[in-house]
Amino acid sequence: MIFLLPFYPVIAQENQRNEQVVDEMKKAVKTDLLDKWYPLAIDNEDGGFYSEITYNFKLGEKQDKMIVTQARNVWTTSKASQLYPEQKAEYLRYADHGFQFLKEVMWDKKNGGFHNLVTKDGKPILKEGEEKTAYGNSFALYALAAYYDASGNEEALEMAKKTFLWLEKHSHDPVNKGYYQSMQLDGTPIERDSSFASTSDVGYKDQNSSIHLLEAFTELYHVWPDQLVAKRLEELLLLIRDRIVSDRNYMNLFFTPDWKAVSFQNESRENIQKHYYLDHVSFGHDVETAYLMKEASEALHRDDIEKTIARGKKMVDHALENGWDKEKGGFYDGGYYFKGADSLEIVNSDKNWWSQAEGLNSLLLMDELFPNDPHNYRDHFEQLWKYTKTYLMDDRFGGWYEWGQDTRPETKNDLKGHIWKATYHDFRALTNCIKRLEKN
Repeated sequence: MIFLLPFYPVIAQENQRNEQVVDEMKKAVKTDLLDKWYPLAIDNEDGGFYSEITYNFKLGEKQDKMIVTQARNVWTTSKASQLYPEQKAEYLRYADHGFQFLKEVMWDKKNGGFHNLVTKDGKPILKEGEEKTAYGNSFALYALAAYYDASGNEEALEMAKKTFLWLEKHSHDPVNKGYYQSMQLDGTPIERDSSFASTSDVGYKDQNSSIHLLEAFTELYHVWPDQLVAKRLEELLLLIRDRIVSDRNYMNLFFTPDWKAVSFQNESRENIQKHYYLDHVSFGHDVETAYLMKEASEALHRDDIEKTIARGKKMVDHALENGWDKEKGGFYDGGYYFKGADSLEIVNSDKNWWSQAEGLNSLLLMDELFPNDPHNYRDHFEQLWKYTKTYLMDDRFGGWYEWGQDTRPETKNDLKGHIWKATYHDFRALTNCIKRLEKN
């Protein structure tokens, strides 16, 4: 025992450090996030959740409702009901309110599947190429499974099953595997042809819908361990790990139906910049996917989980080595490997909120798995948490800015919530980090 004595101060110091971060994160998730959003975001007039929330947490003017946002609010409130037992009934009431809107308004009763976008009072907004999406339906599925897990509402489970089978019938590609992202109103996949603008993503398969289908199927498999769900979950895991992730350990973003990566590398810088959305290195998606792949592999009890973890580690390492701000901390939005260049070039140095949230989650996960790694994941985690507190968390009104204020101070009074920004990324990251730090 005497040989352990010198390590006691180190252990005590680490425990104290963990406790401080846990206290800060608990306040960030409850006082500065959940309490700001709910019940403010509950639309008691037309159902579902309000979309636009102003910088000072008032209701905004434009309140069209997107399936992604509506579902993410259901998912968050469902998880919150399990995390805060003293408020379980309250959060379940919010989640059920959102579930009713999904079921009665956003589900297409004629064609099946969820509408992508509706007006505040629920009339479908049919934008060409976006009538139905795998991405939107993935989040609906994610929310339904989580709500069923929290509430035991069998109706939610039946709707989750129905959503999965609708995707199976319309979106799944039995030949080349994976899922078509863009569908017509009746669920028919949209085939890309020469009439599409080169900058349009319609008709491509993509990494983003793939990783969130992976996430949704993982959630569904926990509550409905069906063989077909397992098969499709495994298919997505291997497709992402072994095909979508490139040899350089970052994900290509868009693909032809037979999984050829969309690339503009052989074209001019001007044309590459024009097509940035379709072709760049997205550090945030890479660090997020490292976590999602491990989660899926664990759900399936796969024998090759070490291979999956190793792949995820390489993705996080690539992001740290190429997309990390060494001065202030944080992950940049995007980079590019220009033809003939020896290294990646940062082409967008802004830092969005969701990438930093996912970074916190995955860096702490990597520290748990590889505590003595030379990448020093714990140090990077602490730098990122400091960055988040300083440049992303609003100490005036609560909540998170959309963009880091070190590079985008002009966005200080932009919306805190809109159809692409709710409580999902920051809530999940903070609660996962709290659990991991308390466990250690």
